Amino acid sequence: MPLDANLAQAARATARVVALPMRVGFRGVSVRETLLFEGPQGWAEWAPFVEYPDAEAAVWLAAALDYAGSPTPPLIRDRIGINATLPAVAPEAVADALAPFGAFRTVKIKVAEAGQKMADDLARIRKVRELFPHARIRLDANGGFTEAAAMQLGYRLAHAGIHLDYFEQPVRELGDLAKLKASLNPKGILVAADESVRKAEDPLAVARAGAADLLVIKAAPLGGINRALEVIGEAGLPAVVSSALETSVGIGMGLHLAGSIPNLEYDCGLGTVALFTEDVCDEPLMPVDGYLPVRRAVPSAEKMARLAASPERTMWWLERLDRCLALLPN
Repeated sequence: MPLDANLAQAARATARVVALPMRVGFRGVSVRETLLFEGPQGWAEWAPFVEYPDAEAAVWLAAALDYAGSPTPPLIRDRIGINATLPAVAPEAVADALAPFGAFRTVKIKVAEAGQKMADDLARIRKVRELFPHARIRLDANGGFTEAAAMQLGYRLAHAGIHLDYFEQPVRELGDLAKLKASLNPKGILVAADESVRKAEDPLAVARAGAADLLVIKAAPLGGINRALEVIGEAGLPAVVSSALETSVGIGMGLHLAGSIPNLEYDCGLGTVALFTEDVCDEPLMPVDGYLPVRRAVPSAEKMARLAASPERTMWWLERLDRCLALLPN
């Protein structure tokens, strides 16, 4: 979609950069920086991680501009089932880390954290099962395991009678993912692809290779809600919509995507506002009884001012915004 000059100008004029402390570090992030702006349809969020190159960040920007400037697709449902998200904490910290999520049916557990061992993962998983015996458990390795290690963890959990909803991106490479799926499926373990979709040059390659049972979809890395719906439809696999550690503003885009998917079989990973000490909205999108309503979020001027990033970091983001706007097609 060609860049709308008026929308780009509005994004630059209304841009606000915020820095949100996290309750517990998650994937190496302890303070989440993000840029918010307002368009004709409401507020949007641009939140590519700081290490991402401009070409990748520009795809996220296209998604945010589309959400701010265009109507969202018709909704099939007006509320979304939400999973709790557990960072790679010690077993004794599990209860406190999950408390902000309230009641939930499903919990996603981070594994394969740098500097930790499989024994740490197993202890965390067992503690969740002990504290929440009826919760569905899914694991997210972010591609951090070798094929052998992922297979070992899957087999050990199956032997212990701990059933998994699915195992998300256990390994990085597509070929290894396909081989691991073939090994784990007979044990009743489904394999989900995340990075193999959002970080891939071809997001459909994983489906064509038969390397995943379902897809974890984030709207921003794919270029927006409509492109994400195209990928889901063409892949022909069940989808789970997940966040990228956004504020409620960005979560709203994910909720509109989840609300417009024809068949949504799994709880979605859109409850991550609970990972922050504070949100930019007076009415944050925090799950209640395991659900979130589908709605756009409106940030508070007072909270954006209080959570504003430093002048140096704000300038860094605004310069990045200008570079990425220049990369979008006119």
